[in-house]
Amino acid sequence: MLPRVVGSSSSSSCSSSMAAPGSGGGSRLLVQYVVVRSDLLHSLSWPLGAVITQACHAATAAIHLHYSDPDTQEYLTHLDTMHKVVLQAPDETCLSSLSATLSEKGIAHKLWMEQPENIATCLALKPYPKETVQPFLKKLKLFK
Repeated sequence: MLPRVVGSSSSSSCSSSMAAPGSGGGSRLLVQYVVVRSDLLHSLSWPLGAVITQACHAATAAIHLHYSDPDTQEYLTHLDTMHKVVLQAPDETCLSSLSATLSEKGIAHKLWMEQPENIATCLALKPYPKETVQPFLKKLKLFK
């Protein structure tokens, strides 16, 4: 089965929107967003499998850290219809900046640090209603 695309943007800017999340009465689509550094694959020539592994680590860690969260619990009750969106950040600076912004705004996430090198490779948010976090991520492209 092909993955579902939940949302994307055509802009490649790494700056996140500072607008507060909307309070519109949209659906309760729960999405887990993962943001991966694209330079790992394209500039630094990491193997694709190693990059995918980083995203898996971050997503698993975010779920574990926020396991008791009501949105996480609801997300996990729908194992066969989970929604994940994997976006790309151009480099470590952009990824770290996004992490700082998310922290400032109270958006729960896990910045994955590859060890022992201590390199930020990706981050994953806990599952959120799409409309809550999409404003912070709308300038990022789907990972490719």
